[in-house]
Amino acid sequence: MKPIEITDSNFDAEVLKSPTPVLVDFWAVWCGPCQAIAPAIDQLAEQYAGKLKVAKLDTDSNQNTAVRFNVRSIPTIMFFKDGKHVDTVIGAVPKTTLDQKIKQHLDQKVQQRI
Repeated sequence: MKPIEITDSNFDAEVLKSPTPVLVDFWAVWCGPCQAIAPAIDQLAEQYAGKLKVAKLDTDSNQNTAVRFNVRSIPTIMFFKDGKHVDTVIGAVPKTTLDQKIKQHLDQKVQQRI
């Protein structure tokens, strides 16, 4: 499972209205750190298929959404749950850091159902 491409026009439908939590990677082609974490983002999409939607938004082509969520530097990884922005990680962080954040947000969903 690969990350899905998100645009200004489908962001609300794919992210804010998603029934599952969403990780959005705000990136650009020219961004070295973005390229460095891309393999980890791909692996996370595979690892959490069915539990978490993993998406990528090219900030050069989709500036409205980047401005809307106040993305000032890339890569910026944002987590959305139930239509709300719930967390942000800025910079090229290790996959383990993102993995911990994902587990934290997925566990919260499980705990809320109990």
